[in-house]
Amino acid sequence: MVPKEKVLLIQSRRVSGWMLLLFFCGMLASCENDLKAVDDLLQKKTGVEEAREIESYLSEGGRVKAKLTSPLMMRYMIDSSYMEFPQSLHVDFYNEAVQVESTLDARYAKYLEYQKKIFLRDSVMVVNLQTGDTLKSRELWWDQMKEEFYTDKPAEVRQRNGNILYHRNGLRAAQDLSWRETYGNSGRVTASEEGLQ
Repeated sequence: MVPKEKVLLIQSRRVSGWMLLLFFCGMLASCENDLKAVDDLLQKKTGVEEAREIESYLSEGGRVKAKLTSPLMMRYMIDSSYMEFPQSLHVDFYNEAVQVESTLDARYAKYLEYQKKIFLRDSVMVVNLQTGDTLKSRELWWDQMKEEFYTDKPAEVRQRNGNILYHRNGLRAAQDLSWRETYGNSGRVTASEEGLQ
């Protein structure tokens, strides 16, 4: 014969087990979530910072190299953070004497922080103020580390002397336009007795 205390203990465990099972079933039946709400909770949120009337200086070794201005900047904080300038961007590039030697304008820009490159789009124009050379393109990349521009899209360079050079397949150029490597050229060039200018 089984002692009375042991029987009560076994029955108590069975009752507790059934109550626990009923409790979990009740909880499952009462839980109802909208699938969209669950998806929203599981999706990674992108943090966005917004700033207006931006004025930023780029310096290296204590020397100011450029000044960037824009009416609006949006910074997206994700794995590969980037900044967008959706309403335009203007940059003044400085020479060793801290005088503006060239300028850059675009209606849209996207700065890839980790690559230190800026994608420029829509009415992109770079002007060397000393030589008067002007580079125009629909799209252009600015590599801050190499201090150069490049594109594989059509580009045009107008020189102060009237030469107009069309680069059908893009170009690579110094930030101050002091040198250019061009692809698929055509255009009007002035020739004199001394040769091409």
